[in-house]
Amino acid sequence: MLVYDGDCGFCQRCVDFGRGRLPAMPEAVRWQDLDLAEHGLTLDQVTRSIQLVGPGGLHASGARAVALMLAVQPVVWWRAAGRIMLVPPVSWAAEVVYRVVARNRHRLPGSTDTCAIQR
Repeated sequence: MLVYDGDCGFCQRCVDFGRGRLPAMPEAVRWQDLDLAEHGLTLDQVTRSIQLVGPGGLHASGARAVALMLAVQPVVWWRAAGRIMLVPPVSWAAEVVYRVVARNRHRLPGSTDTCAIQR
């Protein structure tokens, strides 16, 4: 399950993009609709980055969550992109890019003031 900020227009557009293009897109759920503790998540985690929660204790956030989603796709280029994103130093760069986008998501197309991450 992919947990995202459902109040953020930019985040919603990203989820919609995935739903339209990724054949093996996990179930995407707004964190606002979840009992976070039941899924082992905190408010701080879900307001700062997407969370991927799966069977066997799988838990990833941010760029790693994106990479893992891509790495299991049946389409070869998505799968290759995900696998490349999991390997350092690409994984380090992907996380930096993810953090910059997350901190500035309120400035990106489709966003609203509710997209801003509170510090």
